[in-house]
Amino acid sequence: MARGDLTDEQWARLEPLLPEGRKSGRPPTWPRRQLINGIRWRTRAGTPWRDVPERYGPWDRVYDLFRRWQRDGAWKRDGAWKRIFTELQAHADAKDLIAWDVSIDSTVCRAHQHAPGAVKRGISRRSRPAASRPNRTTTGSDAHGVG
Repeated sequence: MARGDLTDEQWARLEPLLPEGRKSGRPPTWPRRQLINGIRWRTRAGTPWRDVPERYGPWDRVYDLFRRWQRDGAWKRDGAWKRIFTELQAHADAKDLIAWDVSIDSTVCRAHQHAPGAVKRGISRRSRPAASRPNRTTTGSDAHGVG
């Protein structure tokens, strides 16, 4: 078990919430726990799916499970991942493990006055006439203040 993988206790809590397999016949090659650990690794690392380590199974199988459960129940607007999250959240809330404190901040965030594009003396830099813009193409002795 790698760092960040599901513990036995976490797996015991999660396993009953997982969708049932629909196919009968040959058993799956890759255990769900291994694939889910691969999904969790990928979402934590933020890497492309192809970079999922081989210990979690082939990357395309990990991605396939993720997408199937994401699309599951698409007509009901409630995929498998959302149902799993809702169940885990309800369980944690029943045990008072979630603090439902809400903080609302009505502060206005503005850019600093020297930020690019800031308004200068009531006129935007871009809207100033070209004649009032400083000329930075001085040449010769004028550039050095001699002349």
